[in-house]
Amino acid sequence: MTETPVIDVCAVGKRYVKYEDTPTLVGHALRLRSRSRRSALWALRDANLRVERGECIGVIGRNGSGKSTLLRLLAGVTAPTEGTVTVCGQVAPLIAVGVGFHPELTGRENVYVSGSILGLTRRQVDERFDEIIDFAEIEGFIDTPVKFYSSGMYVRLGFAVSVLADPDVLLVDEVLAVGDLAFQMKCFDRMQAVREAGTTIVVVSHNLNAIRRLCDRSAVLHAGEVRFDGDTGEAIARFHELLGETRELDGDTGRDVFRSTGAARLSRFALVAAHDGDAQSTVPTGTLVRFEADLECILDMAAPYLALHVFHESGVLVYGETVPVDGGMRAGEHRHVEVDLPAALAGGSYSAELLLVGLDATLHAAPPSPILFYVAGRDGVRGVTDLHASFRLRPR
Repeated sequence: MTETPVIDVCAVGKRYVKYEDTPTLVGHALRLRSRSRRSALWALRDANLRVERGECIGVIGRNGSGKSTLLRLLAGVTAPTEGTVTVCGQVAPLIAVGVGFHPELTGRENVYVSGSILGLTRRQVDERFDEIIDFAEIEGFIDTPVKFYSSGMYVRLGFAVSVLADPDVLLVDEVLAVGDLAFQMKCFDRMQAVREAGTTIVVVSHNLNAIRRLCDRSAVLHAGEVRFDGDTGEAIARFHELLGETRELDGDTGRDVFRSTGAARLSRFALVAAHDGDAQSTVPTGTLVRFEADLECILDMAAPYLALHVFHESGVLVYGETVPVDGGMRAGEHRHVEVDLPAALAGGSYSAELLLVGLDATLHAAPPSPILFYVAGRDGVRGVTDLHASFRLRPR
């Protein structure tokens, strides 16, 4: 007999009403004579998800894909328009910084209020109070109204109450991005502990390293649909494929950002494995990768340069190099470009662009959109590069 899942999302859709009024004085005057224009906006459509007891599942996707809507449905904050959502047991939702906290109450008072909402008695809160405050690291501010707390203090206290309430289901939305590195590591350790104790965890985050570390399984949401549900590594690869497609279709990068002279054209920009030429969207750190593109010259160029830029997901330029195109290029000439690069990067999301520029930095050509890819980094490595340090312990 199959065990009943702790979370069962079956053919779920969530529809909101989108108002399309014009925020002007003229629009306001016209609304006195006519009704507001409304349309249906489906945040989720035909979503299916089953999560067993003790699983830690990640939910990833671009902004607006329906991730937070899914968590609100699981938390019972809102109801589905169609389909059914079943969640068994006590739920601890941490879906916003300081959710459920009253700004005029002190941290101490909010701990008791939040504890009661999560089903704890006053005696149980008393027993866990010192541990909660110790975990949150705000002992000196516990009797201060939380409206004076920083966002980091808010989330530390909220997370401490949620995980120490021993919930059956823990819902976490992006809160691991708040706080310093030491507190994030403490959160990871605590979540591993509550998972081992049998708690089911659903994590929504844009931090793919955190998802990869915490979750063996992940679901990819795209345009309100579950496009993939399975191994986290495969989910991250699928997410980057969808993100690349979206960027090209939306035209929110290459075509809008770059203003080329039209002297040349770069096409078929791709990331492939250097050893066999297979297309890549996820690469292990340290492996040799190759960027390929086809270059067509439209106008004569005496001294063009090729430039490769690699950016971290935070927007930081990780690597950039510019090299001259020997001999220049003549109109009608075609070249195939190959750039080999060791992916000596820490785990995370990156983008790369290849440009053809002139001596005065004039842009002659750029691909339709940058390449988006994910580096599967080594555990314990942080930052943007992986320098493969060698550690030795010797007796003294």
